[in-house]
Amino acid sequence: MNLNEHPLLSAIRQGESKTLEYKVELPKGEQLVKTLIAFANGSGGKLVIGVDDKRQLVGLKGADIFDLQDAIASMAHTQCSPSLLPEIYVENVAGHELLVVEVTRGSLLPYYLKSKGREQGTYIRLGATNRQVSPEHIQELERQRLNISFDEQIDYEQPLDKLNLDALRARFQQVDKTLDAKKLRNLRLIRQEQGRDYPTHGLLILLGRYEHVEIKCSRFKGNNMAVFLDKKEYRGDLFTQLEQAEMFVKNHLHLKAEILGLQRTETYEIPLSAIREALVNALAHRDYSNFGRDIKLGIYDDLLNIVSPGGLPNGLTPADLQQGRSEIRNRVLARVFKELGYIEQWGSGIARIKQLCLEAGSPEPKISEQGDFIDWAFYRRKKAGLTDPATDPVIDPVIDPVIAPVIDPVKQLLLLLVNEPLPPSALQTALGLKHRPTFRSNYLHPALEGGFIEMTRPDKPASRLQKYRLTATGQSLLRFGKSEKAEADQ
Repeated sequence: MNLNEHPLLSAIRQGESKTLEYKVELPKGEQLVKTLIAFANGSGGKLVIGVDDKRQLVGLKGADIFDLQDAIASMAHTQCSPSLLPEIYVENVAGHELLVVEVTRGSLLPYYLKSKGREQGTYIRLGATNRQVSPEHIQELERQRLNISFDEQIDYEQPLDKLNLDALRARFQQVDKTLDAKKLRNLRLIRQEQGRDYPTHGLLILLGRYEHVEIKCSRFKGNNMAVFLDKKEYRGDLFTQLEQAEMFVKNHLHLKAEILGLQRTETYEIPLSAIREALVNALAHRDYSNFGRDIKLGIYDDLLNIVSPGGLPNGLTPADLQQGRSEIRNRVLARVFKELGYIEQWGSGIARIKQLCLEAGSPEPKISEQGDFIDWAFYRRKKAGLTDPATDPVIDPVIDPVIAPVIDPVKQLLLLLVNEPLPPSALQTALGLKHRPTFRSNYLHPALEGGFIEMTRPDKPASRLQKYRLTATGQSLLRFGKSEKAEADQ
């Protein structure tokens, strides 16, 4: 990177992202407003006019800057709800005039396109694209506006007196603490309403009472997902899940033995402490409000991969992570994990994970946001030494998310779209699902949010002619999963 280079030019050279989009000229129709809405619902961002698809600066080509500013300001005010007030200004970069439309993260979430209404017109930024969000995500945006988390909310359907808290009490006893009624309230594991105590989602998550609260562990042959060598699914309370996942890792990583003096020491090719820290991070910070997804741990010949559902919370960006900034999605879980010593300091986990690997002589792991997932990649050692991702032919999930494990329902849906686009009704019928909300929340929305499928009519999401087709990411996933398709066809 050239330190004297204009910051905006440096950002453009890196390509479009969660916080940057560029166009040759002002987008027509609703596309511009969708981008501004997606920025406002996320981390904020900049739309730059005067850059072509090859990241070359072309400037405004004689366009009237004041007319453009007026048009953009008018659209942001009249077509968005709540109205947006973007900052619109001209940047002279390398001799080219560029128009920048900058939007900060909004405080009146969710923002949506007036013409489509809140249910159909709310958009977020996933990678470098704008995506219409599900009803569950709209609820999450509302919680962010109210400054509450999903795990702080009451679950009225499960009576508190029917819950067995022994597993949770035992964890507190191990650190010489008591989990009594006062502690339960202080940690917001229970809340009182009209004189009656109710469990929160946080308590039920910790106890593993929901089906999607699980860790799926797989050992694959080679560097892709084509062939399973071992597969386990762990449920129960979160702390037991963590221990079981650690045991799975131990069973599938190589040990290195060294003689130091008179002592024989054995160490794993990837430090278990770093993997454990990443698992704790996934358990504490994943998105539990979407009941169709779970944590995946995949071990390949070249790396260990941990994927947790939910992108970075509350407008956080990858750059923020590197600077140690912490935004807590699940406040109840975070309090409990810190109380029990699983979390030491807010915002220190990522730096500690990398440091643990470097101190052990392992390659530095990478964390990335892949659509609506957080992806950890720990590179494995070769028998003769270390795998160096800079020189060895390993697949990097930061560049190629294909190897990141995805939920089984999504893969079932993708297989139906191999030959041609299909409408949602045909997909639901082919999957044998009678309950439309289940189809949408467990199959369709995760596939859309993960970037595996896209609409054939994105500007008219509610159209009766709407169909869905595979994206390049979805096609790549199926190329790596041919053996699974063969099994499905039998």
